[in-house]
Amino acid sequence: MNPYKINKASLYEIPVKTTPENVKEANEGLFRAKMTLPAAAKHCGMTQKEMKLTFFEYLKYNLPDYDEQKFSETD
Repeated sequence: MNPYKINKASLYEIPVKTTPENVKEANEGLFRAKMTLPAAAKHCGMTQKEMKLTFFEYLKYNLPDYDEQKFSETD
């Protein structure tokens, strides 16, 4: 018997309920580049497409809080 054999029927992910708190954490994580899109979507219990659309809405209504001139200077 192979000790490394995994029963694929017992592998499943527990569904995550989408809450406003989870979505806020995921959007902030995406904005600060602390999370990847797949990780943020999984954190919220959304598909990647739903997370992408939600993040675009977040960007639309939340202004940047960094100085763009600081990052656009080329010497």
